[in-house]
Amino acid sequence: MTSTTTSQQELFRFLEDRFACAQACTECARACALRASLVDPDGTENQELVRRRGIMCAEVCDATCRVLSEQNQVDEAAISAQLEWCRQVCLESAHVFDGHPGAEESAKACRDCARACGEFLATLR
Repeated sequence: MTSTTTSQQELFRFLEDRFACAQACTECARACALRASLVDPDGTENQELVRRRGIMCAEVCDATCRVLSEQNQVDEAAISAQLEWCRQVCLESAHVFDGHPGAEESAKACRDCARACGEFLATLR
């Protein structure tokens, strides 16, 4: 009976981590899309980098959330690859946002998402 309880607890933890990761991806996508929309399209090269990075991060986070939301079983290796890609993009985006005044909230959302992806990745390994 203990093994059933343990496996149920593991399943609940897995689903909670998956949901938390999807939620963090959604928040990050929103924050990055907003950040990208606030940048002057005719701005400096640094502003263009922030705009492009915001768009890319929003798209990767959105795709990751869709993968995590799939009801059909998706290949665990594919989920792991998507999570690792999202984690890396979020960390790189946070670094770009750090150098841009007013982008602190976007940088935090990126770091939160990277952490959630890393935590969920750990449950898959």
